[in-house]
Amino acid sequence: MAKEKKVEQITDMEVDFAQWYTDVCKKAELIDYSSIKGMFIYRPYGYAIWENIQRLMDAEFKKTGAENVYMPMLIPESLLQKEKDHVEGFAPECAWVTMGGSEKLEERYCIRPTSETLFCEHFHDIIHSWRDLPKMYNQWCSVLRWEKTSRPFLRHREFLWQEGHTMHATAEEAREETERMLNVYADFCENVLAMPVTRGQKTDKEKFNGAEATYTIECMMHDRKALQAGTSHFFGDGFAKAFDIFYTDKNNQKVNPFQTSWGVSTRLIGGIIMTHGDNSGLVLPPKIAPVQIVIIPIAMHKEGVLEKARAVAETLRAAGLRVKLDESEQSPGWKFAEYEMKGVPLRLELGPKDIEQNQCVLVRRDNGEKSFVSLDSLVESANTLMDAVHDGMYAKAKRNLDENIYDAFTLEEAKRLQQEHGGFIRTMWCGDEACEIRMKEEAGMTSRCIPFAQQHLADTCAICGKPAKKMIYWGVAY
Repeated sequence: MAKEKKVEQITDMEVDFAQWYTDVCKKAELIDYSSIKGMFIYRPYGYAIWENIQRLMDAEFKKTGAENVYMPMLIPESLLQKEKDHVEGFAPECAWVTMGGSEKLEERYCIRPTSETLFCEHFHDIIHSWRDLPKMYNQWCSVLRWEKTSRPFLRHREFLWQEGHTMHATAEEAREETERMLNVYADFCENVLAMPVTRGQKTDKEKFNGAEATYTIECMMHDRKALQAGTSHFFGDGFAKAFDIFYTDKNNQKVNPFQTSWGVSTRLIGGIIMTHGDNSGLVLPPKIAPVQIVIIPIAMHKEGVLEKARAVAETLRAAGLRVKLDESEQSPGWKFAEYEMKGVPLRLELGPKDIEQNQCVLVRRDNGEKSFVSLDSLVESANTLMDAVHDGMYAKAKRNLDENIYDAFTLEEAKRLQQEHGGFIRTMWCGDEACEIRMKEEAGMTSRCIPFAQQHLADTCAICGKPAKKMIYWGVAY
């Protein structure tokens, strides 16, 4: 973290975390407001982060056999109504198209809040034999949900995401796919975004509408609130039955296939900001930073400085690094603050004395450490330092997670711990929804997940005192 704050327009997170977050989004030129409430403009720097996430994540999807497709953005109301639980869950958020040009449509069209029904209609037409399975599809698109409240990246009416939809011959294969994709998300968050995660299953109350089981990765932000960073859903054969999707198996029997769905969205960018940012602005993981190294020439009016800086930039670019050389007339101090605020992982300073000694200065954004590096080994040193930046960011975020998980054995203790510390509260739970509702009403926390890594904290439920079935995480979430 920088030793001193250089951007006064950013509110300190200790003073007002919500305002700090908004200031960073605006000042770092990630996003802007449009004339429609809840619909935001992704500015080039913010969209570039999403492009890098999309590029790297899409490559991971393809390793599993997924293929990209694109579905229409409009869903006929009659199609949406085919899966009752699904439509009831999304009904309050649907936006409808009722006019085509100047004519009233015979049927309303929903602007997709998600695309399960569209995929099912398509699967009905293309799946006939066991030879047609599995179907492993993904689409990158936007969806529309008419949210009442909005925050940049975290809650938009229109937002960008990917949604995977797959069909399998057996429930076992579908469950394996559901868990595999959750692990793809978890590994991506940890190895690319430097965001540690807690992996687990959602309760029946919190699972996706129409799913038999929902799995989640939960992350902890600076303010110790939870962020649901990605979900993966096992649908069983419920959608297949609702949409008359059958295939003929190897025994020449007609059976329903089993379905999964999985998705992450641009709220990951909000997670990056709130996991790693500081009072000077963004701190970006090197693998998704639009600019990985910014070169600041010192005394660039002096002979040879700018020419050498340009040569260094070309060397780094030739090695595949994303580099910006700032040749503007702004002062070095202004540039330091600007790129610190934009979260650029490494700053390279190069002046006349450095050139004389065939070296440069590399400064880490995550902790401000300076290194004097030979220009002869610059590419290797830069790559090593970027790995160190990622590891340092992850270690810091992991400490924030580990140090803010508390065990509670009664409802009153859970309530007190949340009020005093925030974070995740772990308790034993009987599995009854009534206890889940009571925790929300009395302690203000929702269930985050039933972690895969279970521990036995006590024999009884912390809320009602009945025999406990499992350990569960509670928290206040975005």
